[in-house]
Amino acid sequence: MPNVITESRRTAEFLISEANGHRSREEVTVTGGAYTPGTVLGRVTTSGKHTIHDPTAEDGSETAVAVLHAVVDASDGDRRATIIARDAEVNGLALSWFDGATDPQKAAGVADLAAVGIIVR
Repeated sequence: MPNVITESRRTAEFLISEANGHRSREEVTVTGGAYTPGTVLGRVTTSGKHTIHDPTAEDGSETAVAVLHAVVDASDGDRRATIIARDAEVNGLALSWFDGATDPQKAAGVADLAAVGIIVR
């Protein structure tokens, strides 16, 4: 039998294009869990920290504002991480959404991302 290897998501594999230099990127504080590259993020209004986008939340993270660039584990405390925050095209099939995200919730998140200049293809 052949050996089957399952690879995890790679850094920035979701990224189709971004602005010159690193203008599309920002370094931010991420909180609330372990996330893979391509995770769609929202920003908590009171703290300014980023966490997984959740349209049922009422803390600011209900609006998608960024996509996580690389793996980060903030499950036991806040971590610094790079995000794609603007002027980029991303592969929609390589994005990670919160567990149980419906198609209408994803569509709303895609619209949120477009509002900050992140175009989902």
